[in-house]
Amino acid sequence: MLFGLPMPMARAMALRGEAVGHDRARIRMLYQPEQTNSRGDVHGGAIASLLDCGLAAAVRSHDPAAFGVVTIDLTLHFVSAGGGDLIATARCERRGRSISFARGEVHTEDGTLVAMATGTFKLVARAASTPPSP
Repeated sequence: MLFGLPMPMARAMALRGEAVGHDRARIRMLYQPEQTNSRGDVHGGAIASLLDCGLAAAVRSHDPAAFGVVTIDLTLHFVSAGGGDLIATARCERRGRSISFARGEVHTEDGTLVAMATGTFKLVARAASTPPSP
């Protein structure tokens, strides 16, 4: 579960939603040796996934249960290597009726900046659950 929604990938990547709301989100990715590169640092692909989830959560933070998102564009800049738990913080900069824009960062627990990202997302309303037919 990530912010109350089932997401198997979040479980596999050990993502923990720490805060969501008011156009912001914070997600922690617990350190897993399986997600490291040959130097023992967290792999860039894992960091990219963390940022994608963080920015997406910020975009739908106004009503997390009512909306999903589809990533249209994600631009990343890797600044330094990261090890241990990593924390993504994200902010929705503009939310339209269907397209939204967000930016975020990943830091180590000691505050070292690891990566920055911007993203464009399409909001998708979740289908209301319908009662089973008799």
